[in-house]
Amino acid sequence: MTLTKILSAVSACAIATAAAAKVQTRKIEYRQGDTVLHGFLAWDDAAKGKRPGVLVVHEWWGQNEHARNQARRLAKAGYVGFALDMYGNGKVTTHPKDAMAFAQEATKDPQVVAARFDAALAVLKQQPQVDPEKIAAFGYCFGGGVALRMARAGEDLGAVVTFHGALEPALGPAEPGKIKPAILVQTGGADPMVPPEQVQQFEQEMKDSGAKVEVITYPGAKHSFTNPDANKAGVEGLAYDHDADVKSWSAAMKFLKQVFGT
Repeated sequence: MTLTKILSAVSACAIATAAAAKVQTRKIEYRQGDTVLHGFLAWDDAAKGKRPGVLVVHEWWGQNEHARNQARRLAKAGYVGFALDMYGNGKVTTHPKDAMAFAQEATKDPQVVAARFDAALAVLKQQPQVDPEKIAAFGYCFGGGVALRMARAGEDLGAVVTFHGALEPALGPAEPGKIKPAILVQTGGADPMVPPEQVQQFEQEMKDSGAKVEVITYPGAKHSFTNPDANKAGVEGLAYDHDADVKSWSAAMKFLKQVFGT
């Protein structure tokens, strides 16, 4: 009877510990030059040891709840997610004209784009939960274009995954042998902003550069298919697609495991 009580107590303690372990989040203020940036870190405090870190590069709306939710999803999957801030001061909007202005301002100077990405990368690598040798970037829409720009520039990343991301090279096609990360591009078959011919051109560019790339197209999916609020934007061609969201996340998790082995 005493042994039974002891085992029950141990079991109860284990259950309580498991229940207490959950995804933790923290806002982090960092800088690029004189610009204050606001990041969002997410990790599972039940995970043991260092694990891969993943930068989340937001859509053109800014680092909003969608971007932060992707960081949380990564944490639940066993990674450390860090939603960065490409605009500065945590600027966000729900208006397309403002979003376009923010994106144009943030990307007009290529050096600033690289510097803000690298500033976030440095913050992520410094986190005690992160293995600095295993870093990936997830980019959404505008953020997909940023992540691919950094890959084309030779950024030292293990993996890049884009979801309904811009594919055209902002600074010219990739140089042969320069791209280091393995790349997974996931796009919508009915996305008017990333039409089939753009996908084909991208695939040819990657083939010419010698990059390791996989492209998945989700039939019928429109632009911003991972964002549950996409339909609220009032922009033709934007729509959430639950099936594409679920499948693209599953593919991304499989891809990370292939690259990092965890």
